[in-house]
Amino acid sequence: MTDLNDPTEPTDSDSLPLREARLWRDGLWTARVIKNEEDDGWAVEMTRQGDPEPALVGPWTMGRDKKNPKPLDGPAFSTLVKTAAEVIRRHEQHLHATLNKSVTVTARNDQRVRVTLAIVPDEDNPSATLTAYDDADDSELASVNVSPAFRLTASSATAWIESEYARPR
Repeated sequence: MTDLNDPTEPTDSDSLPLREARLWRDGLWTARVIKNEEDDGWAVEMTRQGDPEPALVGPWTMGRDKKNPKPLDGPAFSTLVKTAAEVIRRHEQHLHATLNKSVTVTARNDQRVRVTLAIVPDEDNPSATLTAYDDADDSELASVNVSPAFRLTASSATAWIESEYARPR
């Protein structure tokens, strides 16, 4: 149940557009100018609606009085949204690359085989699947469950193929 007196609880008004000197919000992003704890300056944090932490925190320009922050405006907000979205996109690409590996090897009878390792992270029960595909027509040759700690290399892929796709230890 939402406590209307708790300022940390999200409310319906948290998604309404807002345009203030230190706080801008559209339906998806919130930009908040905050005091930079590491020096005498200011910082801006960009948080995507529903995310627990900011996607981006960076320095913010001082105003003309050299004491207060420059107010947020439309062009700055648009640039911040674009930058924060790019940070999230790169993080997602890195995570995908970390969890999905692929090597192509030449196996018996000069057959080219693409072997993939797909890891499913889960706090309680992580898993991984090793799959072999014929590189010529992309047909699946074999698939087995393996430990998420399995290291996919050209030599481990070749050994798996030569074992006639027996589950690696």
